[in-house]
Amino acid sequence: MAEGVKTAEEKAAEARRGPARRGGPPHMTMGQPAEKALNFGPSAKRLLGLLRPHRAAVIVVVALTVASVVLAAIGPKILARATDLIFAGALGARLPAGLTKDQVVQGLRARGQDQFADLLTGVDLVPGRGIDFEAVGRVLLLVISLYVAASLIMWFSGWLLQGVLARTMYRLRQDVEAKINRLPLPYFDRQPRGELLSRVTNDIDNISMSLQQTLTQLLNSLLTVLAVLGMMFWISWLLALIAVVTIPISVVVTAVIAKRSQKLFVQQWRNTGELNGIVEETFTGHGLVKVFGRQKESQAAFDTKNEELFKASFGAQFISGLIMPTMMFVGNLNYVVVAVVGGLKVASGTISLGDVQAFIQYSRQFTQPVTQVASMANVLQSGVASAERVFEVLDAEEQQAESVTPVVIEDPRGAVAFEDVDFSYSPDKPLIEDLDLSVHPGQTVAIVGPTGAGKTTLVNLIMRFYELDGGRITLDGIDIRDMTRHGLRSRIGMVLQDTWLFAGTIRDNIAYGRPGATDEEVMAAAKATYVDRFVHSLPDGYDTMLDDEGSNISAGEKQLLTIARAFLSDPALLILDEATSSVDTRTELLVQQAMAALRSDRTSFVIAHRLSTIRDADLILVMEHGRIVEQGTHHELLEREGAYARLYAAQFSGAAADLDELVGSPTATGAPVGAGAGRPGMSGGPEPEGVAPEESSQT
Repeated sequence: MAEGVKTAEEKAAEARRGPARRGGPPHMTMGQPAEKALNFGPSAKRLLGLLRPHRAAVIVVVALTVASVVLAAIGPKILARATDLIFAGALGARLPAGLTKDQVVQGLRARGQDQFADLLTGVDLVPGRGIDFEAVGRVLLLVISLYVAASLIMWFSGWLLQGVLARTMYRLRQDVEAKINRLPLPYFDRQPRGELLSRVTNDIDNISMSLQQTLTQLLNSLLTVLAVLGMMFWISWLLALIAVVTIPISVVVTAVIAKRSQKLFVQQWRNTGELNGIVEETFTGHGLVKVFGRQKESQAAFDTKNEELFKASFGAQFISGLIMPTMMFVGNLNYVVVAVVGGLKVASGTISLGDVQAFIQYSRQFTQPVTQVASMANVLQSGVASAERVFEVLDAEEQQAESVTPVVIEDPRGAVAFEDVDFSYSPDKPLIEDLDLSVHPGQTVAIVGPTGAGKTTLVNLIMRFYELDGGRITLDGIDIRDMTRHGLRSRIGMVLQDTWLFAGTIRDNIAYGRPGATDEEVMAAAKATYVDRFVHSLPDGYDTMLDDEGSNISAGEKQLLTIARAFLSDPALLILDEATSSVDTRTELLVQQAMAALRSDRTSFVIAHRLSTIRDADLILVMEHGRIVEQGTHHELLEREGAYARLYAAQFSGAAADLDELVGSPTATGAPVGAGAGRPGMSGGPEPEGVAPEESSQT
């Protein structure tokens, strides 16, 4: 997959650092259960804390929501008055006129109709008078006005809150982006790109969606519960106590179900990140997957993780989905009990029919927000689970702080010195120990050695991509830790074997090396690095659009663009890590000429596997196991017949013999690796016909 496009040295370095975890932190390692369940309370509190910069707007939202809820809560009580007017008018029209209500009640009791008499005692009526439709109309108009006002206020508060949430998510994305820029390179070594992308895209989107769906409704529901509960106790404490019984039942049911779904939601978003990692790796190395015929393995890995995601997602949604119907069932039981007890109280005359009707409305309004809060549990849990994953990025250990009083080198000369440098990717596996090196301004230093020797690590330390375990590195006598990273890296140009281009024109990609460069300077850099040779063959020339993979140009052309970018930056210190590995031999010779011009008057570090490309270096360092075992010029090192001579010979006549000896099947023309395989033309075997030892550029 994506690993396939890494250099052998990078893979060896990864082996020393240890395998990358595909799920982020240890408690999210693939195939292992989480060390602990989702820490819902503290994470939710921290998530809400993101709203703190907008506290004034939040206070206004809360105030408006309170006003809206209060107006809506008063409505049923006022509407109860209309019900009482209609009920009283309907009963009064059936009673004889000219009598008082007390006389009618006494007459009913005298005839043994005590139940009807009790009913009339709780009704405010006038015998012989029908329904007062004018009074009913006034009550209904007042109720409609209250509901309209409550709706408008609620809409305005929702609009304000959505604006707060949008700005909060905007700031969260900015914080995550800034945090990523402050994270050290080892953090990215341990994090698959797909997993990290999932955290900063999918998880933040899920947080935004969860807050937008729940926060307004949650605030409204909680305030509604309080307001409605107060109105219910005002009407009847007995009926209110019956309704309140549903709260502990609802809490217990929600807690039991939510507890079972929490772990599944954590697994769901963990599996989402891991699945994205698999997809990203597979598509990045799509060509290699096909070349090696690993489509079935890639598909199997995808299917396995997709199945795990399906099971976690289905289980989480199914279990949390039980909350809503369970709460509706509890609410309906409450409704039945309230209706029966309320009817008995109306019949006994201890409460009016309108109040019972209002109470039934309140009981519905009471159970509905409780049910809504319960139904939002799955959305909240999902959002908080995503928040935890984002917080893990925000809480990750950052690179060492910059110096409080940084040193600025106004006119860098390019003198580099390593003094007793120690470094390791893993504490138990030392890589570089007690390294001393002094490079004079303007020197070209070539670094060679077998895969995994620490060549790329050496230049990464100069760039402060990693921090030293001991010793120091100086630039012009200044400890690089006393400089800002930007100040240090702005003096350094770097061309890597793995090219990086962004979506934009060829002109923009070259100009990336120096912001503010003129078109003339961009053209000059392109001509000096032979980019101009192939650009004119493109339909739009320098305005040709590239995608982020640069798929519409060749690998060699991409590498030329990165060289032109470094050329334009005009650095004091130049680092070339296999910078010509993807160009053809003829172009390589031209680029080497451009590199010679680029390296003039500046210190250069060149990492190369093709030793013929660094014969003219002022100093060649031979590294093995993190140590410099030899250093000198090309001819000096060949004469020593040591490690460099063996490496040089291995690229020519001794290559086949060395390979056969390593696998245990010597050939007739082979020679053992060691003292006899010194300079080409000695006992290492015949040289390739027509190729001089110091002219060949390829193995």
